[in-house]
Amino acid sequence: MKTNIGILDNHTEKVAYELNKLLANEFVLYTKTRCCHWNISGMYFFELHKLFEGQYEQLDQIMDDIAERIRAIGHYSEARLADILKLTDLTEPGYTNAAKTQLENLLDDHEMIIRSLRTLVIDFAETYKDLGSSDYVTGLLRDHEKMAWMLRAFLK
Repeated sequence: MKTNIGILDNHTEKVAYELNKLLANEFVLYTKTRCCHWNISGMYFFELHKLFEGQYEQLDQIMDDIAERIRAIGHYSEARLADILKLTDLTEPGYTNAAKTQLENLLDDHEMIIRSLRTLVIDFAETYKDLGSSDYVTGLLRDHEKMAWMLRAFLK
């Protein structure tokens, strides 16, 4: 059934594409965070193991919400691994159990997503007239800023 929510079809198509790119980035970040959780060792093992677990659980919920937002505006959520790999802007580094390297890698990814979200907030509202998606990614911006702050706190 066609979506009739007051946003032009070509606008929802463009918003869905950007949200699918965001979903791909969130998926890769989720996987990287889980990998850090599984492979951390050293003096801060327990604290970082718990921090990474909390963050990948939060990222799991974020992915579900993004996918549902895409469906709410009338498009498919691209969730096949082949699609995710084509859409993501993130890369996967080699395995490490070095806390500093893990933290820096995850922080870089969160900060890249934050920069992207800042652009999407404005584009969704002004260019595509989708205030709901703009408001939604504004909340994600705050979530990622907080997760980045938590990671950054370990690096100081």
